[in-house]
Amino acid sequence: MIEGVEVVRHPRARVARLSVDPATGRVRLTVPKRMALAKAVAWAGEKADWIAAQRAKLPQGRPFVDGAAVPVADRQVRLRWEAGASRTVTLVTDRHPGEGRGPWSRHDADSSRQLATTTSPQRRLGSPAARCDAPLPEDPSLRWGDDQADTFILTCGGPIEQFPVRIERWLKREALRVLAEDTAYYAAKAGVTVAQVAIGDPKARWGSCSSTGTIRYSWRLLLAPGHVRRATVAHEVAHRVHMHHGPAFHALVAELFEGDPDAARRWLRAEGAGLHWFGRASSSG
Repeated sequence: MIEGVEVVRHPRARVARLSVDPATGRVRLTVPKRMALAKAVAWAGEKADWIAAQRAKLPQGRPFVDGAAVPVADRQVRLRWEAGASRTVTLVTDRHPGEGRGPWSRHDADSSRQLATTTSPQRRLGSPAARCDAPLPEDPSLRWGDDQADTFILTCGGPIEQFPVRIERWLKREALRVLAEDTAYYAAKAGVTVAQVAIGDPKARWGSCSSTGTIRYSWRLLLAPGHVRRATVAHEVAHRVHMHHGPAFHALVAELFEGDPDAARRWLRAEGAGLHWFGRASSSG
């Protein structure tokens, strides 16, 4: 038997089936309920070349190490470890040193264009305090004049073995902040409330909306193109009106989102698995 293959008996399976999860690299052998396990395992053992070929197609691991580049809200951010520096992760640029958070925030734009609402994830979003005529989310490349030429660096010190953990923790906090802002905007536009915004790291879905008004996102949406992230947020906010995926729901998503939501879904289907390999050293499964 091949090491690392997960065996699962499925009551509706008709034949044995091998699959490789593109988000995790895990190999799964699905076995019908009444099939002899030894027979299925022997069959899987003959498929070592196929498994190796599938694993070779997986995205490459993108560990959070000194010198690595990470896409953050449409910007390439370089990671830097500095011996003797503060352990606090800090975002800096060559022209804007010491920034504590991303310049891609709507609240860093001109004050006349800010949303008139809080973005705390514990606050009810889309309340009357939020303006329904708030400006559309902007393309981050249009921020700070020609700052597209800036070098964005995420830096911290401390023990180098803790560097990846500190970087991921910063990215998750930034993801929650940005996604809460996006949610506030679309909730205001839809005229709905959101009880809470939370993040996690699910492998199978990018967002979910509960009947109680809590919306959860994958923090890795911060690493996706901005239009993909915002389309996902508009999708989940629309569930505050329609808890289904019928025509009325899709019509509302198209009304809320300023772009093509289908294009965002296509991007996630084609490229989304690669987001799960950031922060991982290997794609060997």
